[in-house]
Amino acid sequence: MSRIIFAGTPDFAAVHLQALLDAGVRPVAVYTQPDRPAGRGHKLTPSPVKSLALAHGLEIRTPLNFKNQAEIEEFSSFNADLAIVVAYGLLLPEAVFAAPRLGSINVHASLLPRWRGAAPIQRAILAGDQETGVTVMRIAAGLDTGDMLVKARVPIEPDDTAGTLFDKLAALGAQTLIQSLPAILAGTLPAARQDDSKALYAKKISKDESPLDFMKSARELSLQVRGLNPWPAAQLKLGDNLCKIFGAQALDTDSGTPGTLRFDKRGILLACAQGTLLITALQAPGKKPCDAAAFARSHQDLFS
Repeated sequence: MSRIIFAGTPDFAAVHLQALLDAGVRPVAVYTQPDRPAGRGHKLTPSPVKSLALAHGLEIRTPLNFKNQAEIEEFSSFNADLAIVVAYGLLLPEAVFAAPRLGSINVHASLLPRWRGAAPIQRAILAGDQETGVTVMRIAAGLDTGDMLVKARVPIEPDDTAGTLFDKLAALGAQTLIQSLPAILAGTLPAARQDDSKALYAKKISKDESPLDFMKSARELSLQVRGLNPWPAAQLKLGDNLCKIFGAQALDTDSGTPGTLRFDKRGILLACAQGTLLITALQAPGKKPCDAAAFARSHQDLFS
């Protein structure tokens, strides 16, 4: 039985750990980020990966980083054949990723070299990409620059959000990992170098990207709504209400001066520099998400 270390932190990674367990692969150690404050009470909360590992009685390690020589030596002491890293959130130094007999691999949620970095799922939608996928690659020095072992593709549907695509890619990544793992452990899977000239960087999503600017095209704003759903969500000020926008689509029709608001039975219509943004779902401060047309009917003074 091969000795495997698993490293990951969020729900995306937990899906992969569960797939390994379902396939009968029990890691000799699970590395994840330390507990973080969460919720209104800011109570220290374990990561989804840690919670899953605890439920299965797995060995758990939560180093802040690998700058301490003792932590590097402990990683090596597990005598792993392979380390599997999925959305861990820490860059591994070479002394760590090269420690297992077969090195370390990473499951990344994009078709590398496109969208290296922290937010590949959101960036793919925001850029209007037609497809995305997962790449299983060898970990090397640098950010998502290692040789690629296998790719799996999936179309980005017109109604996909970052949330729905997250679920699709988590399932696809887990399936691809399980299918390719025997060949990786046997050393029979050929590796391909990335073309660095085609690399794009998927920087971390910021709340500063939330405001909708009607001086952009309706298509750009519709991608923004989808790419920032569920977090941090696109935002639009409607009167005194700074609303989160969760559903919208671009229309080719011209609705007048950019920034003009009106509504009909479909929802709220925002005139843009090019086209019209039809807002179908929103959330007002302190309220639950609702149908945009219903919101408009109760706030008719805000519309032309």
